Amino acid sequence: MTQKKAKTENKIWTVVQKHLMTATGYMIPFVVAGGIIFAIAVMLNGHSQPTTGLLGKLAQIGSAGLALFIPALGGYLAYSIADRPGLAPGFITAYLAVQIKSGFIGGIIGGLLAGIIVNWLKKIKLSSNYKVLGSIFLYPLGGTLLAGGIMVFIIGAPIAGFMNYLTDILNGMKGAARIPLGILMGSMIGIDMGGPINKVACTFAQTQVDTLPFLMGIMGPSVCTMPIGLGISTFLFKKKYSPAESDAGKAAILMGLCGISEGAIPFATADPIRVIVGNTIGSAVAGAIAAWTGTVSHAPWGGLIVLPVVGNIGGYLLAVVAGSLVTAIIVGLWKKEYVEQDSNLTDDADIDLNIEEF
Repeated sequence: MTQKKAKTENKIWTVVQKHLMTATGYMIPFVVAGGIIFAIAVMLNGHSQPTTGLLGKLAQIGSAGLALFIPALGGYLAYSIADRPGLAPGFITAYLAVQIKSGFIGGIIGGLLAGIIVNWLKKIKLSSNYKVLGSIFLYPLGGTLLAGGIMVFIIGAPIAGFMNYLTDILNGMKGAARIPLGILMGSMIGIDMGGPINKVACTFAQTQVDTLPFLMGIMGPSVCTMPIGLGISTFLFKKKYSPAESDAGKAAILMGLCGISEGAIPFATADPIRVIVGNTIGSAVAGAIAAWTGTVSHAPWGGLIVLPVVGNIGGYLLAVVAGSLVTAIIVGLWKKEYVEQDSNLTDDADIDLNIEEF
């Protein structure tokens, strides 16, 4: 019975994780577009939000993207669960979560609620004449009323209280007290290079960029140490890597500078254990240093392209360099020396192969 329950729970989590990944993929463009435009306006104004003139208008454009990303998260989460009829209820319920100040957790719960409720409504049998009416009227209307009502009257305020409590705790962490958080976030970011665990940590930091910019100060260096570190490793330990991997190392450094952790994936595919361990430790070191030095970032992205909007650039760069070198050295020392295959031997083997023996 216990094993059956565990299997059911694992299946439910797998399904939820799939929908969350879909929704996050749709949400990220809102975060990137809005956050970077807003950060540029803040940078040009001198690290304070402009309210007038050209920079004020630029900040207004960026703020629109940042205002929409939680509704987008909830909307596309409901869309992933219930298809197009879930889109409007998900957006509206997640928007209500923002209004109640229940944050991205409220947005996620709102999207899940809307998707589940609309899926339930879709089980109501309608005659063929009314099926179209159901998709554009019954399901969106019923889903919005039920999910929105639950958010406004029942769960919104408790979630908002929890988010305020969490924000106060994180805001109260200073100096060395932030190091464990930096290690945890860095490890989560490094362990699967853009996968679901990475996305949890990154999304948490990105959704708090306006209230807790030190979280982005941790995420920014942690995201880029993996590809940069592996690229450096191909230069420091040339005999350990194939020519193809050496070429991939150059591309990985460029991707790392742009905050794209997926540049490390080709190395992990070829040598998963060594690369994942090296990535995780290196990103954890970067996160710990960034947390310890009090680094903050006002852009919901990583890499060195966000340096103009980073507070404590020295701490940020130290975290990137230290984390990258740790990854480079761990993977480089641990790897076996690359041995090139003898093409002649392969050709001989092909010639001697007798299909009739099979």
